[in-house]
Amino acid sequence: MLNEDLIKIIEARHHDPFSVLGRHQEKGETVVRTFKPHAQTVSIAEGELAMERIAGTDLFEWRGEANVLPQHYRFIWRDKEYHEHIAHDAYTYLPQLSDFDLHLFSEGKHWHAYRLLGARIHEVDGVGGVLFAVWAPNAERVSVVGDFNFWDGRCHPMRVHPGYGVWELFIPGLTPGQLYKFEIRSRDHGRIQTKTDPYGQQFELRPQTASIVTAPSSFQWQDQSWMDHRAQFDWQQQPMSIYEVHLSSWQRGVEGEFLNYRELALRLVNYVKKMGFSFVELLPITEHPYDLSWGYQVTGYYAPTSRFGTPDDFRYFINLLHEQGIGVILDWVPAHFPKDAHGLARFDGTPLYEHGDPRKGEHLDWSTYIFNYDRNEVKNFLLSSALYWLEEFHIDGLRVDAVASMLYLDYSRTEWVPNEFGGRENLEAVAFLKQLNTVTHSQCPGALIYAEESTSWPQVTQPVDVGGLGFDLKWNMGWMNDTLSYIEKEPVHRKHHHDMLTFSMLYAFTENFMLPFSHDEVVHGKGSMLTKMPGDEWQRFANLRLLYIYMFTHPGKKLLFMGTEFGQGTEWDSAGILDWHVLEYDFHKGVQNLVKDLNHLYHNIPVLYRHDFDWQGFEWVDCGDGERSILSYMRKAGDEYLLVVLNLTPVPREDYMMGVPEAGTYTELFNSDLTCYAGSNLTNSGVELNTEERECNGRPYSIMFKLPPLAGVILKKSNYSADF
Repeated sequence: MLNEDLIKIIEARHHDPFSVLGRHQEKGETVVRTFKPHAQTVSIAEGELAMERIAGTDLFEWRGEANVLPQHYRFIWRDKEYHEHIAHDAYTYLPQLSDFDLHLFSEGKHWHAYRLLGARIHEVDGVGGVLFAVWAPNAERVSVVGDFNFWDGRCHPMRVHPGYGVWELFIPGLTPGQLYKFEIRSRDHGRIQTKTDPYGQQFELRPQTASIVTAPSSFQWQDQSWMDHRAQFDWQQQPMSIYEVHLSSWQRGVEGEFLNYRELALRLVNYVKKMGFSFVELLPITEHPYDLSWGYQVTGYYAPTSRFGTPDDFRYFINLLHEQGIGVILDWVPAHFPKDAHGLARFDGTPLYEHGDPRKGEHLDWSTYIFNYDRNEVKNFLLSSALYWLEEFHIDGLRVDAVASMLYLDYSRTEWVPNEFGGRENLEAVAFLKQLNTVTHSQCPGALIYAEESTSWPQVTQPVDVGGLGFDLKWNMGWMNDTLSYIEKEPVHRKHHHDMLTFSMLYAFTENFMLPFSHDEVVHGKGSMLTKMPGDEWQRFANLRLLYIYMFTHPGKKLLFMGTEFGQGTEWDSAGILDWHVLEYDFHKGVQNLVKDLNHLYHNIPVLYRHDFDWQGFEWVDCGDGERSILSYMRKAGDEYLLVVLNLTPVPREDYMMGVPEAGTYTELFNSDLTCYAGSNLTNSGVELNTEERECNGRPYSIMFKLPPLAGVILKKSNYSADF
């Protein structure tokens, strides 16, 4: 009769398979036991020792003297199709994870947990294989399943580290490229789930979902000079113009196929350099099952999506951009994760990565789960993921998605649980964000962490040690919403809404702001940037050019979503590609030329970026001319300055008078109405604008010049060498 332990092994519910399988001493003799449900016969290779099947089971035993076996022996077995296999017994190896590492993980302080958990190429006593480890504290049994064991959870059950909830198993003989998952039997209800590896570093191409064993990278980085520069990068005093890209819909192959990371790198580098952007921001390339989620429904927090190639292909992508002086930002999603059965959801049969109370653990709008920021191991999972991208892939920064949804317990919900003080603030998430910024900045000098945060939460970009959240930058969603709401109005009505443009300067320096015209503004029926513009065709393009000159001269770093830089006419379709063909038309080519020139102007003239976050860099000339819908201001750095004048109506002003800071001669540096931008070419080019001793805008000197319709001009004093 079989004892209880053997029955549990057969039924795949034993929590300690090492107590049964492998080599043991029983009643003065050595017993070797293995469970092979797909074997006809089994023998021990060393000595050709035949093993006996326990009647009615797939358990095989050998009994004899210990001295005839090496420490790590091998099995030879024939499967039911009479194919022969040979492999070391996985149940002869001691635990490989140290108590120190496990303790750090349980405390939430193992910053490189991906070197502890997951699937790693490993060697024990001269034998190579793969060490698997997974956190599943509420499991009764966890097994490694894969193409090497018929995806059968009975073949390779794992050992658990009591007190830590971490399961591990070293399987000798496995090599990179093996497909695998974890099969988990819940201790609470006995249900069995098959899950991908939370720490998996590569996955099958969707719709398949298996994790792939990856070898340590052999990629040879060539970007050391960039990394050295990054560590010392004074980003607050430098230009940052970001091109936001969704890789699969930016460009594709001739048959509509996805391009490889290497192909994308070559094309993107050439285009970004031509257009003058200094950074690329990627919508999430972390692995995700559903194309139309754009990458925001993440199932692989440590894996670049296989849609575009391997992890080393992605390293090539980043390396090439760095070699060409282009930074890479990655959208990163620690706010929520999808409910896909193969992912993190109810990972060990219980709410593990997510909060158990649906009022705190579920986003109803997005049908996703919310991470439980109160669990050390969950925070460690996310912190380690952030460092993984920054360190292992040389990513220059993370744009943290949906921060507002993390900060508030009542975010987009009617039923919510107050915090311990009765407030709506999610104190655990706040503590996590502070820790995220503290850890990443200490471990990765020069890496930037941005917040997509749409509320008035205070001190988002202030240091943690003075009470802030510690982010470097915050998307200025208020500026974006007000600006788009204004520019969408017919010019005849704009005089009634002039304050929508001036209001931003009341708070422009309360945070380190980035000005985003992102993917969110050109989807879900919002139309493209071009179709938001009012008027006939000429006016729509003029308005768009005017909008961009306003953006590039307003304090704050810059971000444009792909396609907006050439005035794509249709709303962004993530299932297709951008309408590159429209560049055959002058209006679209004109917008592209304008953005290119604005980028070069912005990067080459310090007054446009040197003081993006304080009043030293900005001064109003006239913010009160709402009746004519004209706005004028200066961008400054020390004694140098540029004058910016925006005409927000289609009425040309042939003799527009404006006050200036000092007497002298001024010239036109930039004009969005030029012929090369498909404008009407009302210009002051080649004209010296001499001051008159005539008071205007509260200044003793003034100049008169042509102010084109629906356009912006930038003027400089002749002794200022600003050029582009």
